Amino acid sequence: MLIRDWFDSLVNRAVLLVVGVVILTALLVALAGSLLSRSELEQQATNQVATIAQLVAGELDDKLSQRLNTLSHVAQGFTMTEAAFEARAKILLRRQVALQHLFDGVYLFDSKGKVIAEHPEAFNLLGADASSRSYFREVSTQLTPSISEPYRSHYEGKPAVMVAAPVFDHQQRFIGMLGGAISLAGEHLIEEFSDILIGKTGYLTIVTRSGIILANGRSGEVMQPVKSTNPVLKSAMDGFEGTANTRTSNGESIILSVQQMSEVPWFVAAVWPSGEAYAPATRIKDAFLWILLAVILLVVPLVMWRFRRLMAPLQELGQQVHERHLGVRNKPVGGIGGSEIRQVADIFNMVMDERDDVLGSLAEREAFFRSITSGAPIGIVQADVLGRIEFVNPEFENIIGLDLAELTGAHLFDCVSEEDRDAVISRWQQSLEQQEVYRDSFRLKAPHSPRPVWCQAMTASLETPEKVMGTITVIRDISHELEVEEALRDEQHRAENILGVMQDGVMMVDTGGVIRYANHAVGRFLNADGEHLGKNVFELVSIDHEDQALTHEWFLGRDDLDSLYVTLRNRSGDVFDVDLSMIHIRQGRQNERLVFVLRDDTERRREKERLSWEATHDSLTQLLNRRAFTVSLNKCLSDGVRQEARSVLMLIDLDHFKPVNDEGGHLLGDELLRRLADLFKESVRQTDTVARLGGDEFGIILPACGLTRAKTLAERIRAGVEALEIEQEGRTFGVTASIGMTELLAADREPKDVIARADEAAYVAKFRGRNRVVVMPAPE
Repeated sequence: MLIRDWFDSLVNRAVLLVVGVVILTALLVALAGSLLSRSELEQQATNQVATIAQLVAGELDDKLSQRLNTLSHVAQGFTMTEAAFEARAKILLRRQVALQHLFDGVYLFDSKGKVIAEHPEAFNLLGADASSRSYFREVSTQLTPSISEPYRSHYEGKPAVMVAAPVFDHQQRFIGMLGGAISLAGEHLIEEFSDILIGKTGYLTIVTRSGIILANGRSGEVMQPVKSTNPVLKSAMDGFEGTANTRTSNGESIILSVQQMSEVPWFVAAVWPSGEAYAPATRIKDAFLWILLAVILLVVPLVMWRFRRLMAPLQELGQQVHERHLGVRNKPVGGIGGSEIRQVADIFNMVMDERDDVLGSLAEREAFFRSITSGAPIGIVQADVLGRIEFVNPEFENIIGLDLAELTGAHLFDCVSEEDRDAVISRWQQSLEQQEVYRDSFRLKAPHSPRPVWCQAMTASLETPEKVMGTITVIRDISHELEVEEALRDEQHRAENILGVMQDGVMMVDTGGVIRYANHAVGRFLNADGEHLGKNVFELVSIDHEDQALTHEWFLGRDDLDSLYVTLRNRSGDVFDVDLSMIHIRQGRQNERLVFVLRDDTERRREKERLSWEATHDSLTQLLNRRAFTVSLNKCLSDGVRQEARSVLMLIDLDHFKPVNDEGGHLLGDELLRRLADLFKESVRQTDTVARLGGDEFGIILPACGLTRAKTLAERIRAGVEALEIEQEGRTFGVTASIGMTELLAADREPKDVIARADEAAYVAKFRGRNRVVVMPAPE
């Protein structure tokens, strides 16, 4: 009961409405601000974590690459006999000041893995046997520089990695190894990165793909296995690279960014707790809620007080009206308060005066007419036969900006703007002479309005069978409608201009595929002569996706599409790789439309193919590189069990190539390598694999060839290499080839096993005097 009585008060309703609008507006603003700020903070935090991970991974790769290249370069300078190498080991190592600054320890190993020189000598590792170490086995077997997996060093068992490069004599035989040890806790590699903080509590972790922690910015762990069950970290061990929101094993929400390293099978994980990353948004939300509470506590009493003051004259007016109705009051009611209350008072006094003065049915009809028109939502004007205004309703007063007293007696056409007046008078008189209802739109002259008021008018005669008494005109303000229509036309024009200059094709078709709209860029895709509006787009072009032809029924049966990669062919034979998007308009209803956006993706796909080709080919000879060669060899090993004839691996090591580079220059050496690459490709089948493995070493995989046929091919290649000569400045340059071959067996599981046999055969060929083919039989 008390609640109903409280709501009966207009003041209380108005207060409740104002407070509700304030609270609702504030909450909507707060919600929108919170979502926008959190989204922005999340994007910024994700970008920051990803950037830090990329920078650290890149810096670590640069450090490792620098050390590997420097060590390899130094090892190439140690070319000598094995006896000289072992005798001069300490002197050679003592001269390498640059290596001593790049590594925590530098070592020379003989061909059996024994340490024959070290720096610093305080480690006392001379004579130590490293032959069982994985890094020595890898370098002595593969004969290429490498970076080892982390291991526990001889010195106090500290974790370290070994950067190692093979040392060869003049006959390219392995005589030892140069190694540089980097302590994971030392100043040369990881320590400076593990102390980097992201914000106040974020940290970095460096982990191998095998799951060993190399550095942990929070716990300081080193050489410990990863204990976390976080799915992102598990994916990172399988090669995942990216940024994700996830949780730690303790349930803490974090932003985790993973960046894989290219030089070693490690990755850098940057971790930033979400609570810290999104803390500013939380503080803003809390502050806003406190401010909203304070505003409500201040606004409610103020609004209550103000509304009661505003409504007080209405209560007094109600009392006066009641007294006038009872006859206690004879004078007109007072017009105190605002204009609305005065207007109500004026209308009441007018009605009361007319009730007292007008007698008869005509007066009653006039009073009835006036009382109805006063509350009408459109302007109503009554004029006599000469067009002089006798009555206007309040709505017309609002439209024209003048009250009844100012308008009474004025000519109706005085309210029309001077620009339209003559035309309006002419059409108005013509309609009345023909006894038709006059309908027109024109501008009114509103003295208090800064701009003209457009109206829609309709005039009819007021007449009896005996005479015409005047006219009644209905006026509707259409200024806002015209402004809206103008704004819509401007927006439509702006949208058409934007679509017209877009490089992407935009077109709208109906459910039958007929083009209803198309911007200028669409013509390049359709290549339709002249106007293509009204034509069926599926008759002009064909659209294919993954070898499936897409029809208009296919598109009608799909929801909105975003970035569907398709191939588009027009009737002229032009082919485009297109990134296609589609949205439905009024889906499932009358006048359904499909809007297509066509973005030419040809260049991006070509760039992607180019990058893919460069990643698998040698830039100098255009042959496959070592990585692609290893992939092909793996495939050949897996397919070997299904082939009737055995596959053969051939390794070609050029003889006397270094003098060509030294005496003829590197440009001549490069030209010789390119001609040899052409020779190899022309000598084999299209199904065979030819690759440059590095320097002057080449590899050829002959699937299902058989050893007998492969020997014949190898001899032809050897003879071709021997016959190839290049002239420069009157001198002739050429090389020969030592070729090692072996068959691929069903027992072979790893490419390194097959490569080792073929490599051993190539070494035998060199040992026997070079320029020959040697077959290494498979082990029994």
